[in-house]
Amino acid sequence: EGFVPLLVLNKTRITGIHLITKTVLDYTLAFASLVVLMPLFLVIAYFIKRDSPGPVIYRRRVVGQGRREFDAFKLRTMHLQGDKLLTSEQRRELETYGKLKDDPRVTKIGVLLRKYSLDELPQLVNVLRGEMSLIGPRMITRKELEKFGKWQHNLSTVKPGLTGLWQVSGRSDLSYEDRVRLDMHYIRNHTIWLDLQILFQTIPALLTGRGAY
Repeated sequence: EGFVPLLVLNKTRITGIHLITKTVLDYTLAFASLVVLMPLFLVIAYFIKRDSPGPVIYRRRVVGQGRREFDAFKLRTMHLQGDKLLTSEQRRELETYGKLKDDPRVTKIGVLLRKYSLDELPQLVNVLRGEMSLIGPRMITRKELEKFGKWQHNLSTVKPGLTGLWQVSGRSDLSYEDRVRLDMHYIRNHTIWLDLQILFQTIPALLTGRGAY
């Protein structure tokens, strides 16, 4: 079962030995993972192209450390011009929650990629570019940043993560408020041991596909 820890006010940024160890972990694991997963990337790219027309890689414009914007790389999981497939009710749900339970825009291969978060693997390149970390708060758009209110400053002190507390605590089943709370808990209470714990918990979370859509 997922859990949502209570906020414990400690510190508001990752510094010192924790930052050094985190950086070494990021670059080492990201590079090794890209080398090992390259054959899988090629296979997935083939099925994406076969499933629907369009590019293999989708670029999502998001906000990173220091509120700097960058393109987060993802494997494409939607039809081109997929918004035309949405009903007015689905558009309202998307505006409110940021996600749809049964999204008609998602391709057949996209459903599988999202279930096991395989669509996010290209973000290993973002890690090597220094834009993301393996573990951190969720990456968000400029518009989503407004929902963090007084927590915006804390969020901008760290890099968004490929995985994080939200990933091992319910993923899309969490309310938006719970996701914000988890991000703030991570930023204020970070240690390298917390990173390792999240990293090890991510594997079973991805294998079960719980809370992903």
